[in-house]
Formats: sequence, C-alpha cells, structure tokens
Amino acid sequence: ILAGNLIPNLGNHRDPPTKEEIVERFSGLLLHDYFENLYENGSRVVYKPQYVDQIPQVVEGRVGDVLEARDERGVLDVLSEALEIGHLFDRELDVLSGGELQRVAIAATLSRDAETYLLDEPSSHLDIYQRIRVAQVIRGLLTHGKNVVVAEHDLAVLDYLSDDVFVLYGEPNVYGIVSNVHGVREGINIYINGYIPDENVRFREQPIIFHVKPPTSGPGRARPLIEWTELRKSYGEFSLSIDAGHIGVGEVVGILGKNGIGKTTFVRMLAGVESADEGAILAGEVKVSYKPQYLTGTIEGNVEEVLRRAAGEKFLESWFSAEVIEPLHVRHMLEKEVDVLSGGELQRVAIAECLSRDADIYLLDEPSAYLDVEERLAVARAIRRITKMNGVTAFVVEHDIVAQDFIADSLMVFQGEAGRTGHGGTPMKLERGMNTFLRDMNITFRRDGDTKRPRVNKEGSRLDKEQKRTGRYYYV
Repeated sequence: ILAGNLIPNLGNHRDPPTKEEIVERFSGLLLHDYFENLYENGSRVVYKPQYVDQIPQVVEGRVGDVLEARDERGVLDVLSEALEIGHLFDRELDVLSGGELQRVAIAATLSRDAETYLLDEPSSHLDIYQRIRVAQVIRGLLTHGKNVVVAEHDLAVLDYLSDDVFVLYGEPNVYGIVSNVHGVREGINIYINGYIPDENVRFREQPIIFHVKPPTSGPGRARPLIEWTELRKSYGEFSLSIDAGHIGVGEVVGILGKNGIGKTTFVRMLAGVESADEGAILAGEVKVSYKPQYLTGTIEGNVEEVLRRAAGEKFLESWFSAEVIEPLHVRHMLEKEVDVLSGGELQRVAIAECLSRDADIYLLDEPSAYLDVEERLAVARAIRRITKMNGVTAFVVEHDIVAQDFIADSLMVFQGEAGRTGHGGTPMKLERGMNTFLRDMNITFRRDGDTKRPRVNKEGSRLDKEQKRTGRYYYV
C-alpha cells in the first residue's frame, strides 16, 4: 500500500474508493500527507520486496550491469564497499546465495533516487555483522533528507535503525491492525509487554521477560555431558580450528559469528554427520537430535505423522502439547503435508520435530530463519524450557542477538574470514562471550530499564563511548 502497488479499499469491496477519496479519508492524520504526495504530487517511492530469492525470476544479468543501470544517485561505489558486494559484480544474479541476493537488492534499492524507501525484512539471510552494516547504510539515507520505512523482525536491528515504530498485531491470515506511532524505545517495549497503553489494547496475554542480569552459572559448573579436544577440519582452501571445551547438563550454548566461518561444520561434527581431521569429541553414549540449517527435502509426510514418529508415545501427553505443539503454533498444521508448508511453517515443524525426540543434546542451526519476532521468541522460550526441564543440553546457532540473549547461558564465539579460515572459541559465560563478540563488531549494547531487553547503542553516543572506554561492550 505504501509503495502504491496496492490501493486500499477501506472495507468497500464492491465499489472501492478513488485515490482522491482515500486522501480525504485520512484528513488530519499522518497518512494524509503521505497519500497526497504519493497519489497527487508524484512522490517517488522505491521498494525492496521481502522474498529476494524470487528476484532472479524477474531480473536477469550480471550483478554489476544490474546495479549500474539503477545507480541514479551515483552512490554505487560507496554502497558496494559498505555492503561488501564488489566481488559479486561479474556473477549472474541466478547463482547468488540468499545473503548475497539480499545485499545486492538493498544496494539496488538505495541506489535509486526517491523521496521514500521501503525495505521489507532487510536482515533476512544476513549474519549479525552484515545486519549491523546494512542498518548503518540505511540510516545514512537520513542525512540526505529521505524517508525510510522498514519491516524488520530482528529487534536489535529494528532498535538500531528506527526513530519511530508502528506495532502490527492481529491473527495471522485473518486480520492485522497497525498501532499509533510511538518512539522507538516505547514502541518496542509495547511489543515486548503485549499492551498498548494509549489505545488500551492487550494483544498478548503475557509479556516477554528477559534475563535481568547475565546468569551466574557458566560452562563447567554443571556435570559435563559432552567435551571435546582441540578440533581441526579443512575443506579445500577453508580451514577450521576449535578450542577444547565442555558443556554440562541443563545448559544452552549460543553460537555466534559471521557466515561461512565454520559454525555449521562444528554443529555437524557434534551431530556425528561429519568427523574432525584432528581431535575428538568425547560424548559417551549420548543421544543427539539435530535440526539442520537447510530444511528442503529433510522431512516427509504430514505434520502429525512427522511429530508422532519423533515423539512416540509422548505425542499424546499433555505436557507435549503445552511445551511443543502450542508454543510453536503447529496444531493448525497437523493435517498439512510438509511439502506444501511455507518457509516459516517448515521451520517451526522442524524445530518441533527436533525437540520431540528423546535426546541428551539438541543441536539447532539458525532456528529463527523465516520466523517473525513473535515466533522467534516463542522458539527460544520452548528450547530453553525443554532444556532446563529435562536436564539436557542445547547448542543454538543464531544471528539474532536478542534471541541469543534470551536463550543462552553461555556462548561460543566464532571468528575468521568467510570461506577461508574459521576459529571457534571455548564456551564462555554469557557476559564474557557477548563482550568478546561485540568488541570484534565494535558496537555496544545496554539493557533497557523497563523490559531488560538488550538495546544497541547508537554509534558515537555518550553510552557507546563510555562502554567502549571501560571495555563493557555488553550491557551495564
């Protein structure tokens, strides 16, 4: 609607209003001037769609040619360096990965000359380094007097990007309601609390509760369940090394780092799918349940059959419904065939299948992919509750820092150069791990005073400078 691709009918399906009537309908409201500029004054809007993987179906050619044809602002060189896409210029669009397509699509959008830029889920497919870089590039548009509207599920990125927030709530596939505008802190806190004070609307029964402080427990406090020596693994020109470590029962280990530096390889070694070239994983007779990063073709049957096979007799127990079926919102999908599910539905079913199995160690690779913010935090809560309730261990690869803060007891930080070298550190307490990771990114986080959620400090702000000076990159 904001892009002008869809005209609102204002509830009148048979005799939809004219553009002039739409402008009049919003007289005195924020949208009046927007629609007037869009419909009557020729205000130009450019739009980056949500599903970037569909772009090669409608646009063909070399990346460089495609971007140069759209560089109306003469900023392609700057964007290419900031988004690290220069090495892609000679490639065809249809051979790019999801993350590469996302950055190319953002560059193509921001190269256009317009008054308003609309970006739908710009952090999808990106690692946390790329997400922050994209956020910085998008905010750079504001120095040129541009309007920017972003739909985003990563709360840390949304917080960093935004000045104002509209909260959307409702019932998926049934209805949606847009709240009044709020400042970024108030708007995100409204979402966390599930209540809009100025409209007296409660859209969630329970608030989302974050850790008040980093857990005092860390790796090594509980009885060790799995340990490993120093590990090494090589593929062609890529080499990975992992420091020795161990994890105890009842712990959730977050794994953070760039794309392409070995996080998935380490998880696959834990799962027994791959073996190390050097070193060993010492786990004894433990059972492992693994949800891989890429899900296409990994699950067959309808959803109920998949979960019954994984859960066995537990499927009929009330706790299974309360801890897996309901939190992950899969009940309405039970009769659906897996091969017709959307990306988000398939992700939730794969997580449910993983958590349904009897296991000592749960391995989940990017469980937030394709999920909205509500689903991400529901998944994080389910993983954490099952881990603590059953006295088992979980390793979670995740780029969403808010989700990692919500779920993890300790962190493994991976560093390196994508496609060439990777190094995984030993598990560290959450605070130390976050400090290590954020120092490498050169960004700082603080803790919101009301909701306790982590917030990214604006670069160069008083808190940012003070926390960097004292070495407290994680919240204070």
